[in-house]
Amino acid sequence: MKGESILELKDIKMTEKQWNSSTKIWTEQRGRMITLTSVSIMIIIAVSILYFVASKGFSTFTVNKASIIDFFTGMQWKPSTLDDLGRPIVGALPLIFGSFAVTLLAAIICAPLAIGAAVFMTEISPKFGKKILQPVIELLVGIPSVVYGFVGLSVVVPFLRENIGGSGFGIAAGTIVLTIMILPTITSLSVDAIEAVPMQIREASLALGATRWQTIYRVILKTSLPGLLTAIVFGMARAFGEALAVQMVIGNSTVIPSSLVEPASTLTSILTMGMGYTVMGKAENNALWSLALVLLLMSLIFIIIIRILGRRRVY
Repeated sequence: MKGESILELKDIKMTEKQWNSSTKIWTEQRGRMITLTSVSIMIIIAVSILYFVASKGFSTFTVNKASIIDFFTGMQWKPSTLDDLGRPIVGALPLIFGSFAVTLLAAIICAPLAIGAAVFMTEISPKFGKKILQPVIELLVGIPSVVYGFVGLSVVVPFLRENIGGSGFGIAAGTIVLTIMILPTITSLSVDAIEAVPMQIREASLALGATRWQTIYRVILKTSLPGLLTAIVFGMARAFGEALAVQMVIGNSTVIPSSLVEPASTLTSILTMGMGYTVMGKAENNALWSLALVLLLMSLIFIIIIRILGRRRVY
């Protein structure tokens, strides 16, 4: 009887081992299936969007026979009007100029402010930075873009009109609004980049007799430079793709302005203004898809730059 009990106990243990083994295998397979399905869905969505935007964007040149050279160098944006050759007039140079102007100017103004704030939060007063400044930055990140645009329309545009001249609408107003919008993004990423610098590097610099400012300027900022550049490019990517807030303050005039306080336009502002007033398949609608394709290509370029900079972050 005792021998039979031992055999039954062994059978039960073997059954439990087999069950545990099969459960582990099933759990592994299920986890692999879930992650594989998630990745497949993401790839399908990304490829579908790329194909759809590209096919629609090229329709301006393949269906409506517009010139690619005229698209990038032309000064007139009148997709509903045909030229002497029967092609739509789709000169997007003023829009491309406006997008790059507000993006570059916003990055130039914002970068020193954001890096200075990041240095203060990490090296000068970390406790105050984490308790007070970090929540403020997170609050700025969460504010909707329409609120930024409304503030710009109510405060920035009248201020420029009364103190500088013009209508107040233009690249200057768009630059100020975008600077405020991308400031928390660049600051947060700059904080992460500076905090990633190993403490041993700081201690070695101080041990060699360098002051705190010499350590910050000559060691920490230089060491974290790839991360800081990545933060700036991230901010530029957001500024380049911002639509609503810029549309509310830039004036939306499809010309290259002669000053910063004259109305201008960007790719996104014209895109958002025209998408509700065109018919799918018409030349006006295809021209807007061409603008969307340019925005998509610029986003890809920004991502490539960010990945290249990310590879240089070796401490």
